[in-house]
Amino acid sequence: MADTTARVLQLLSLLQARRTWSGGELMGRLEVSERTLRRDIDRLRELGYPVRATTGPTGGYQLEAGADIPPLLLDEEEAVAIAIGLRTAAGGTITGIEETSVRALAKLEQVLPPRIRRQVNTLQTTVVPVIRPWVTVDAEILIAVAQACRDNERIRFEYSARDGERSERNVEPHQLVSIHQRWYLLAFDRDRDDWRTFRLDRMASPWATRARFKPRPIPGGDAAEYVQQSLQARPTRYEVTATLEASATEIEGRLHHGQGRVEPTEDGRCVIHLEGDYLEWLAFQILWLGVDFEIHGPPELVDYMTALLARLSRTLA
Repeated sequence: MADTTARVLQLLSLLQARRTWSGGELMGRLEVSERTLRRDIDRLRELGYPVRATTGPTGGYQLEAGADIPPLLLDEEEAVAIAIGLRTAAGGTITGIEETSVRALAKLEQVLPPRIRRQVNTLQTTVVPVIRPWVTVDAEILIAVAQACRDNERIRFEYSARDGERSERNVEPHQLVSIHQRWYLLAFDRDRDDWRTFRLDRMASPWATRARFKPRPIPGGDAAEYVQQSLQARPTRYEVTATLEASATEIEGRLHHGQGRVEPTEDGRCVIHLEGDYLEWLAFQILWLGVDFEIHGPPELVDYMTALLARLSRTLA
């Protein structure tokens, strides 16, 4: 009975890890016969797990959504990862789910083993968000796109470009990347026959097409690096140049990868070059470095910082 229970739990774990499995794949993973596999599937159904079986070349077994949420099987790393994600969501990185994230985190902690609970509590007490994101993403859009990436399923969505032009896109979604406090989708655009990077906060109404695709090799092999290079290559609204009262080595140690370019000067100071579309974010990046500075351009940032200084002077007077 113990072996049977362990096998059924392993079967459940496989069904939760991927959307669809063929009978042959499951029999190979579990090392059982077709008859035994069917018996185990029936056991899961008796326990309330809605397992759907389909026939044909693309058929197989799929764990469907039911009226109630059945228990999930999580290993230790998955439990900690979920706790970190809920902590991040509770901090406001995704709109509309802050309160529910806190409730879900409380439930998760209640059933965690003491050792894992201590890890989660350590994260909660020592990791504090430094700044709320400038741009937030709708939770439903994030979930829909993540599921499409997981299932290798083509999606369509409405997209607003930087200039405001709207278009409908038909893509093969490969991977989500979170960088510079924004969410990006790396996908192969079928209409343009090329790779594209999409900001999720500019998406609207994504829907799955139920058409599967075979994943393509990501250019360069690294999705995050590809998105980073795409962002650096695109034209930006503002290019900032400022002299900082610190050495280039000191400033480079405070910058994130790809955040800016630093040049040392003969007098031991350095010049920083930044690019971006928002004056607020560019001002914050310079102030966050914590050193005296002189902005040489653009004039829009100089005007913004001057107005900010005046506002702070009135507030503190």
